Amino acid sequence: MNTLSKARSLPSVGEPTCRERATLLPTSRGKIIGQHASIRGALTTLERVARSNCTVLVTGESGTGKELAVAALHDASPRSHKPLVSVNCGAIPESLVESELFGHAKGAFTGAHATHQGWVARAEGGTLFLDEVGELPLAVQVKILRLLQQKEYSPVGDTRTLRCDIRVVAATNRDLEKEMAEKRFREDLYYRLNVVHVHLPPLRERAGDIEVLARAFLQVHVERSGRDDLRGFSDEALAALKSYDWPGNIRALENAVEHAVLLSEGPMVKVIDLPTHVRPSGRPLARTMRALPNTGIDLRSAVETYENNLIRHALGRTSGNKNRAAQLLGLNRTTLVEMIKRKGL
Repeated sequence: MNTLSKARSLPSVGEPTCRERATLLPTSRGKIIGQHASIRGALTTLERVARSNCTVLVTGESGTGKELAVAALHDASPRSHKPLVSVNCGAIPESLVESELFGHAKGAFTGAHATHQGWVARAEGGTLFLDEVGELPLAVQVKILRLLQQKEYSPVGDTRTLRCDIRVVAATNRDLEKEMAEKRFREDLYYRLNVVHVHLPPLRERAGDIEVLARAFLQVHVERSGRDDLRGFSDEALAALKSYDWPGNIRALENAVEHAVLLSEGPMVKVIDLPTHVRPSGRPLARTMRALPNTGIDLRSAVETYENNLIRHALGRTSGNKNRAAQLLGLNRTTLVEMIKRKGL
């Protein structure tokens, strides 16, 4: 795996200059693009450990590309011809987590009308990716620990002990050390998962990558939408993208570029084509106005705009998870939901 390969040219859509050329690594889940030292370092680490069976913990905010990093690890490993099975631990109801992971026997519980094969069995010979591992209930964490230590597990309602040959990779956007201190995550499981740690920084810490990422996403969505009339970004649009802090990270940047491609009249994407919250005029008051203008302001409107943008930022950072967004904003979930409805966000 050549982790430092140069990006191929991006024809007809604002081809990047030599200064902007970046690491580009195709994976089975998409391309990793970036020129920041942190991305090069992460790929180098993944390459070095790919041929081993060690567990790897990938951390970073939502939207930073953790799934792509795991795909790069799997693709470079001897297990690449076997499945890469991704499990979003936060998306499974707590009562079903154990059954979904390990499977269950017929009659194990009400509604278990047939034997069910879990994600562990489906990943046999390959890689099991536990995304959002910090969301696992403590009772299931014990069983994951057994899986890692002894390479064995038992389906729910089954007395058999099954052996497995899988590599486990985990990812989270939570601070697991804080979770351990608050007794929500097992310390022994943390150290078992954290044999090798790869951290993916938020996009605001690798702002130099925004332009090359935006150009790459522009090419992708121009091709998907058949917009061969679009040639690139205006200088003002590119400046707006580069100055935004991207609380939703790379995923949010791609969404913004797709939005612009669909709405732009062409031939260049302009500031007006970007989502409102990305445009300088739609950002929070504290970031767009350094002093009170002589003409004054509409205080109620300014506060409303600031509040709306904070809510959008919180939702972007948590990929729309209202529970976590409410926590970031110091609100009850029901209060946040009511505000979103009332504001039409």
